[in-house]
Amino acid sequence: MMQQHAAMQETVHWDAEDLILTDLVKTFHDGHGGTFNAVNHVSLTIPKGKIVTLLGPSGCGKTTTLRMVAGFEHPDAGEIYLGERKMNGVPAFDRNMPMVFQSYALFPHLTIFENVAYGLRVRKMPKEVITREVEAALQLVNLEKLSKRYPGEISGGQQQRVALARALVLKPKIILFDEPLSNLDAKLRVQTRMEIRRVQQRLRITSLYVTHDQSEALSLSDYIVVMNKGEIEQMGTPEEIYNHPNSLFVADFLGNANFIEATVAEVHEKEIGVRVQDQAIRIAANRAKEALRPGDSALLVIKPEAIRVSKNGGGFHGILRSKFFEGSQIEYEVEFEQKTIRAIHQNTEDADISFEPGESVSIHFNPVFFHLFKKPDSGQ
Repeated sequence: MMQQHAAMQETVHWDAEDLILTDLVKTFHDGHGGTFNAVNHVSLTIPKGKIVTLLGPSGCGKTTTLRMVAGFEHPDAGEIYLGERKMNGVPAFDRNMPMVFQSYALFPHLTIFENVAYGLRVRKMPKEVITREVEAALQLVNLEKLSKRYPGEISGGQQQRVALARALVLKPKIILFDEPLSNLDAKLRVQTRMEIRRVQQRLRITSLYVTHDQSEALSLSDYIVVMNKGEIEQMGTPEEIYNHPNSLFVADFLGNANFIEATVAEVHEKEIGVRVQDQAIRIAANRAKEALRPGDSALLVIKPEAIRVSKNGGGFHGILRSKFFEGSQIEYEVEFEQKTIRAIHQNTEDADISFEPGESVSIHFNPVFFHLFKKPDSGQ
């Protein structure tokens, strides 16, 4: 797992640097005479050559953190280092940390070539250098054949790749991404995030990416930092964050987990027994995220894809309330224990999709995929 300030040593193809954030705080007025910490003592290292995503709901502090890194906001406390250079107090235009915005921010009256060349012209680079570097940047994003067109003549996904080329042409030590795919339709989002990942992996450029979209974060990132209320809830690889959430918030935010109420019946060194609907479930002790005692009220957390719904007997029972065919998968909503739980089946040749709303169905949980938390306020 990625640890705070534990940068990983990698061979990189770009002049990359670690980005180190130490105890960052940003305070704003709340409009009622008080203040609140939008970012509350955040510390982490973005290892050189890696792409790290700040993920969380609106208001969690991810964009404010990114803006402090960029120099658009000044931290009220804490330090920002790029390699050995302290960035506090360095103006945004001197940081060489270009940002790719969701709005593209292209000049509509300039060609694609001139948009990419703009930063180099501001730096008064020689004409031959500009031509060479712009052509190389456009090749990286597969847009060299569109260099004479204008932004309004290309798609949104292509415009975002122009914005990426404009950042790359400056040869920065880090690139910042502020929800760059939010304005694209679903198909273009997938295509463009694959393009961003391809370029980042090829160049091994350090990247800090902000999004609220979990699928975007999971597919793009080397590491994910989940934020909530200005603080870090959990950080690690996409697999660690998704498969081993360390809090109810993370479990719910990534994967829309189901929460099933249970009572702890017995606790052993390697196994915990719980009861749901008067049926016993045995769970490996390492799936419990906190200390539990017999009699505690608990929550079993399980992702929709780890639940099977069938017409066969056995297991638990519920009533199918809704069915959604989504092409590659089928999603079911089942009434269980006076709550609605979600199950997702892959649409394979042997998939049984004959269930109809109102039918009684069997629900099968695989304990291997359970996480066990103490129910909030239980025992207090």
